[in-house]
Amino acid sequence: MAKLNAAAQAQINEICNRYKGEKTPLMMILSDIQNEYGYIPLEVQELVSHNTGISVAEIYGVVTFYSFFSLTPKGKYVIGCCLGTACYVKGAQIVIDRFSEILGIEPGQTTADGLFTLDALRCIGACGIAPAVSINGKVYPKVDVEHVEGIIESYRKEASA
Repeated sequence: MAKLNAAAQAQINEICNRYKGEKTPLMMILSDIQNEYGYIPLEVQELVSHNTGISVAEIYGVVTFYSFFSLTPKGKYVIGCCLGTACYVKGAQIVIDRFSEILGIEPGQTTADGLFTLDALRCIGACGIAPAVSINGKVYPKVDVEHVEGIIESYRKEASA
């Protein structure tokens, strides 16, 4: 908790207080924190535990179980490559490998410039358009390895504009 500044602590306390009357507030609290800060480090989990009485172990278990929560900051653009069965069968592994090669990072990592995070996802519910990739919620259908470089370049241009 020592790393959190007073404003961040106040914001997290306010988020926890929003759900005081709820029977099971943890997912809502963590979701709001993830949306506000982009990740949920241990110091934040300790503060949530203090506010809710839920153990840090339980909070950590939830944060690490669900792929949409993160313990570390994500890049400006979060590339999620679906590796669910339908996508995998249609070549998703070579697509994610190409993203990894071009960006110079492995799944779960963020580029040094903070621009891209590459995530391997289990299923995004887009089986009919496999292999699918999502970037900050925008879904790209039937992605082929030849598309990857162009996709990355379009986001680099957007970031520099």
